[in-house]
Amino acid sequence: MVEGSAEWSVSAIVRTMLPLLCVLTAIELVSGLVLESFEATLLAAPSLLLLVPVTIGMGGNLGSVLAARLSTALHLGLLSFSPTDDRLAGNAVATIGLSLTVFPLVGAGAWGLTAFVGETGLTLGTVVLIALLSGLVLSVLAVVVTVVTTYAAYRYRLDPDDVVVPVVTNVCDVLGVLVLFGVYRVVA
Repeated sequence: MVEGSAEWSVSAIVRTMLPLLCVLTAIELVSGLVLESFEATLLAAPSLLLLVPVTIGMGGNLGSVLAARLSTALHLGLLSFSPTDDRLAGNAVATIGLSLTVFPLVGAGAWGLTAFVGETGLTLGTVVLIALLSGLVLSVLAVVVTVVTTYAAYRYRLDPDDVVVPVVTNVCDVLGVLVLFGVYRVVA
């Protein structure tokens, strides 16, 4: 646990996590409602339909990896939340850099699979560009959400191992849908 926090116990974890998980469930419902509002767009561009789960999953995965690294550094006393902290900046840059390599491949794969099965609705270049820009924006947002949530867990003496990953993955689900369709509207 974070220094100065209460001893570990099942009841303490339940007291902390139950309200948080209830709020996160409501956030996931909002994500579903947002996704439903884009149904016509998804039917017109099937490549986007394939990008939705991959984009939100990758955003959550990138944020989760960063959360685990920051949580470990925090537990070891190696992390400060200073803008000049090299460990914090290095992990943030690595997360964004990873998204720049993964998301174009995801876009090409989504387009290829959609072309193999049927009509893509968009060109290969458009799908790769949408995936790249969505991934870039989502990774920056995931870094911000992860750092803010890790700091809040530290500040309120909560164990970041319990709190940060669920928050990051749920928030990235909503942000992933919004970012993907925001980028689509700008690009297409």
